[in-house]
Amino acid sequence: MLVTTMNMSKRLACTAVGLARSTYSRIPIAQTPADPDAALRTLLREYARMNPLHGFRRAWAHMRHDKGMQVNKKKIHRLWKEEGLQVRIYHPRKRAGISSCPQIEADAPKVVWAMDFQFDSTIDGKAIKIASVIDEHTRESLLNIVERSITAQRLTDELDKVFAPKGWTAVGVADGQRSGVHFACAATVLP
Repeated sequence: MLVTTMNMSKRLACTAVGLARSTYSRIPIAQTPADPDAALRTLLREYARMNPLHGFRRAWAHMRHDKGMQVNKKKIHRLWKEEGLQVRIYHPRKRAGISSCPQIEADAPKVVWAMDFQFDSTIDGKAIKIASVIDEHTRESLLNIVERSITAQRLTDELDKVFAPKGWTAVGVADGQRSGVHFACAATVLP
């Protein structure tokens, strides 16, 4: 009996046996290391412990330039995320209505007034401005000015007209939506 060796391609051999080529070329589990990146993961965890505010880019730069390792930035990023080392960015919550002025309760009329400016446009697209002042306790509207342009002088004249006959003193004016802002802790002082 004559035995000849015939060269057969991997593709043809796998087709003949009914085996996928990826299965044929795969390394058996017994021969694969448990985690090939275990040492790098340890280094990243140690770096993150020593530098808690640094991100993966600084860790990569440290590995590459300070330690002299040839590492890929994308691999460092993947391992950094897998290890849960992402630096949490703290965004302080913006609290609406915090003022440097003390909060005054509107428990009686003529104690707290609120002033606000609003902007709108007419049908022809031109802007209009609305200035309004209300008493916080009674919700009485004391002043409404609707104009295309409201100057500071016009506003102070109108406020004088409102306050002078009633005997009220307007120390100042502050703009805002009821955040404890009252006329005594003003942004603009009236004459």
